[in-house]
Amino acid sequence: MFGVIMMVKVILLPLFLLLTSLTGVCPRRPREICVKAGEMVALYCPRDRGYNPGDAKVMWTSYTTQEMDLTNMSPAEQRQMGVLVHGRSFVILSASINQQGNYSCSLGNAGPQFWFRLTVHTREYKVYPETCSIGEACTLHCPEVNIPVSIPDITFNGIIWHKEGESLQKGSYFSSVEENEKGTYTCTTSYLYHDQKYNMTFTVQLILKPKEESQKKTEITSPHNNDTIYVDLGSPKVIICKAVMFSQFDEVFWISGKSKVETNNSFPVFYNTTWENNAGEIKMTASLVFKTVSEEDLSKTYTCTLQSVSGLSSSVTINLAQKPRPSYVSLALGSVCVLVVMVLTVVIYVRFKINITLFLRDTLGCHSSTSDGKSYDAFLLCYKSDTDAGLNEHDRKWLEGVLEERFGYSLCLFDRNVLPGEAVAEAVLDCVEESRTVVLVPTSPDTGPGSGLLSAIHAALVERQTRLVFIQTESTEMSRSGSLPEALQLLGEAGDCVTWKGISSMPPSSSFWKQLRYYLAAPQHAQKTRLLPQTIYDVTS
Repeated sequence: MFGVIMMVKVILLPLFLLLTSLTGVCPRRPREICVKAGEMVALYCPRDRGYNPGDAKVMWTSYTTQEMDLTNMSPAEQRQMGVLVHGRSFVILSASINQQGNYSCSLGNAGPQFWFRLTVHTREYKVYPETCSIGEACTLHCPEVNIPVSIPDITFNGIIWHKEGESLQKGSYFSSVEENEKGTYTCTTSYLYHDQKYNMTFTVQLILKPKEESQKKTEITSPHNNDTIYVDLGSPKVIICKAVMFSQFDEVFWISGKSKVETNNSFPVFYNTTWENNAGEIKMTASLVFKTVSEEDLSKTYTCTLQSVSGLSSSVTINLAQKPRPSYVSLALGSVCVLVVMVLTVVIYVRFKINITLFLRDTLGCHSSTSDGKSYDAFLLCYKSDTDAGLNEHDRKWLEGVLEERFGYSLCLFDRNVLPGEAVAEAVLDCVEESRTVVLVPTSPDTGPGSGLLSAIHAALVERQTRLVFIQTESTEMSRSGSLPEALQLLGEAGDCVTWKGISSMPPSSSFWKQLRYYLAAPQHAQKTRLLPQTIYDVTS
């Protein structure tokens, strides 16, 4: 009857572990341990940093064929079973199939329980990769996985390396590794216990990469050594330390001065650890937590230390410093500089906006190219100047020729586009309708429809919001207000004014042409490149 009860326990234990892991009753999942049949394997009961019962004894229990208390076995019973229990370590000297199953350890009867699931294989079950650079020195490392550590009567007896069944005379060190030396290697670590030799065998795959592709493995990263980390007083802070380890017995912890930082989260400064195991490479993260950074914390140094069972250790040290307060002088100077730059930009644009606009239009082609359905770029509407200071016939022809021939504008001209016999007012309004801009040109003698027509079409121009450019002469500019017809004054106030200054305004590079082109939109068709004949500059006749 007792045997049946034990068998039921053995069968139901894996189901119990699965259910407790899913329901959250038992947060610790069994740790998977694999070993080759006939070889040694050591289980190590980890420390629970949140539980400190004093001198409580580590309890080991086996759940293989039946539940068995391993801790209270006599040395003779342990030798008969081929096992050894020493403190936190439980060693199986030569694993067999009937020893695979579940094991647990706990610190005293009331302490938390840690679980292991041991699987025994009849052949190699895992390959550990090792990467080296071609042409550089390389040392193969035999994995330190589930090995006995600091156990009396068990002594290390050396490591023997083989490659594809052949023994390596030079061992695992290559002064300059070559392409033909890559492949699968086997390392056998032997231990002596009561004059009996026990082995642990691992398979290592040597992978070679070109020198520039190889990456050095760092033991500890982030934060960098002797780093100063800036913090805010009175605020929480978490500092992350990451380490790459190759043995489950290595440990990462934080030290403040000469004292070890507590792991109890009830302290104002503590640390906690998390780890992951990937192909025998253990990555440990130790997080240093400040609930609230104080002045006292700024005066201390903190060191993240990796303690290895191989005797090698690494560490990084950091200091805390208060974040510097922003300099209001620098902020004020920066604001003044930005304001000065903005003012200068506005002044430069206002002063040179005509030149800038024409440069962007002529050189870079920055202008609107959308067609508005108009047939002409501008309508030159001439009117009689009452001051006899308007453009004469030669000046008017020059104005028309430069606009059409030099700058490529398409013009609607009264004496060219209005047919004889048409109703003058309707013909002028048609030209206005088909043109993008109306340019009012004072002439002497009168060659257009006359200033009387302006009064007649004034209402129509205002209603249609026609774009106007009003050309005036220096005499017109100096005349007193009221000397011009009322309709002409209103049109001049509604449009943009450009002053014709006689001979000085004739060159296409003069300020007159720059202002006129600035107020006119860019021509709809491509500019003509033919220049006017040079003889046209002779205007003295």
